Amino acid sequence: MTAPHETARRPDALTLEVVELIGEVVARFHADYEEAAAEHALTGAQARLLSLLSLEPLPMRKLARRLKCEPSNVTGLVDRLEARGLVERRPDPADRRVKLAAATQEGRRVARSLRESLRFAREPLAGLSEGERVALRDALRRMVGAGG
Repeated sequence: MTAPHETARRPDALTLEVVELIGEVVARFHADYEEAAAEHALTGAQARLLSLLSLEPLPMRKLARRLKCEPSNVTGLVDRLEARGLVERRPDPADRRVKLAAATQEGRRVARSLRESLRFAREPLAGLSEGERVALRDALRRMVGAGG
């Protein structure tokens, strides 16, 4: 038998449906991202790292936290991307003992091409009006802000 306080916390049908739909969106986005990465001869992890570095240079530890993996894994990813000329290591101007990983010009071009080739992210959103996209963006921002 379920205790009364457990019943009160059980999500309603609408919440469950939203959670299922979010899961489906995430799964489709992930599959599309992996496919786009493969078209650029990258693994999904390499593509995610390159995407992060295309925004700003980052130290290895921060990259590891953002990618939710071990720093040694990040070192291997950076090594492989560096060998392809997509990433470079440079000293941190604030602390020369720290190395930053940074996307090269070619790395930024590949990251931009990756983003532009994400069909799932682009096609369904194009079917929404600007007002619907703004409402979706605002709702997602609130959800992300509440969770972190």
